[in-house]
Amino acid sequence: MVHTNDTFYLDKTLYNGRPNDQAGRLLKEIRTYDLLDKLNISYQRVDHSPLPTIEACREVDALLNIEICKNLFLRNAQKTDFYLLLLPGGKKFRTAALSKQIGSARLSFAEPEFIEEFLDITPGSVSVLGLMNDKGRRVRLLIDKDVLTQEFFGCHPCINTSSLKFNTTDLLDKFLPAIQCEYTLVDLPID
Repeated sequence: MVHTNDTFYLDKTLYNGRPNDQAGRLLKEIRTYDLLDKLNISYQRVDHSPLPTIEACREVDALLNIEICKNLFLRNAQKTDFYLLLLPGGKKFRTAALSKQIGSARLSFAEPEFIEEFLDITPGSVSVLGLMNDKGRRVRLLIDKDVLTQEFFGCHPCINTSSLKFNTTDLLDKFLPAIQCEYTLVDLPID
């Protein structure tokens, strides 16, 4: 995959399910497909070069016909509580509003070492699917209510060189119960 600072590679093919050729794919990505398949979660996939920002995801969004969900990995000031926040790509993260709703001190973005330790993923690849790797259940999942109004959900398969689309109900009714993860519903302001 070739990309520069201004452009990125996007395979404009919409695939159903896992890649046929898994050569060159990381084990964490293959484990993600294994779990989704085991849970009978149907998904569509597009492959692309790394997408470091939500703005870079717009063309992928259009191909998948969804709005990619922001997956933000946060921590409290003491670095003792960790959160994964899912919110629509068009909504802005407001730390004060979220902190008040969850009863936490001011939140910040967690450092890369915590992302890797708890979710086994790297910055730019943060995904709710990484919670399958949180064996110690250190990360609290927070979902903005507007995410649940969408029929489909989009995220990375623990690596930012592919994006997936699947039913939001599969996230809530199959994936989260399978990994024994509960979530807290939050309501962040639109602007």
